Amino acid sequence: MQHPLHLFRHCPKCGSTEFGIHDEKSKKCGNCGFIYYFNPLAATVGIITNSNGELLVATRSKEPAKGTLDLPGGFCDSYETAEEGVAREILEETGLRVTGTRYLFSIPNTYNYSGMELHTMDLFFECYVEDEGGLKANDDVATLKWVAIEELDSKEFGLQSISKSIEMFKEMKKRKTI
Repeated sequence: MQHPLHLFRHCPKCGSTEFGIHDEKSKKCGNCGFIYYFNPLAATVGIITNSNGELLVATRSKEPAKGTLDLPGGFCDSYETAEEGVAREILEETGLRVTGTRYLFSIPNTYNYSGMELHTMDLFFECYVEDEGGLKANDDVATLKWVAIEELDSKEFGLQSISKSIEMFKEMKKRKTI
């Protein structure tokens, strides 16, 4: 198995090529001593239901998993809370304004981006929105639709954490914990 930082050949601090494996999740510069840790990136996902109890589902317009089902969300920006990140991503992808959030759970995941496997910590939020109408697929979303929860098939969701979250969400609904 390759080290997660195998593509990083130079120290990001001083540019030295003396940038070698320190342990299973970090590299250390032999020149300046800088240690770079491979930690997961924060990503957020919005779980939005309408007044009919249907879940808002997106179709991915880009790789990875282009053409498969997804939920609105994405990576957090620097200096942004997870709640701000999920609200921004939902606005960018759907046009809906988030009025409130409730943290549900997290799932570790991997995401292939530009030929590199990124590790993420996907944070799932139940999101409340101003208006369920006026949906408009934007950004990396091809289509949006409302789907009855009992009709959801987790196998149609292309990203591992999203697929798992659908099963967890359905179980929470069944147990009435959400």
